[in-house]
Amino acid sequence: MTSNRRIWHKSSYSDGEGGGECVEVAATPQTVHIRDSKRIPGPQLAVPATAWAEFIAYAAGSV
Repeated sequence: MTSNRRIWHKSSYSDGEGGGECVEVAATPQTVHIRDSKRIPGPQLAVPATAWAEFIAYAAGSV
């Protein structure tokens, strides 16, 4: 039996004192889900895992 439950991860830079305006991500093999850490029940964005990898490479300056 497999679980559909996502494991969400928040940046270690989030301070947890109200000033941490962060997103959380949950990766599955094909899709990365993104949400606002302050609005957990709010809208979520889902992108292909390949697009997320390209975004991270771009943000890190390695593209």
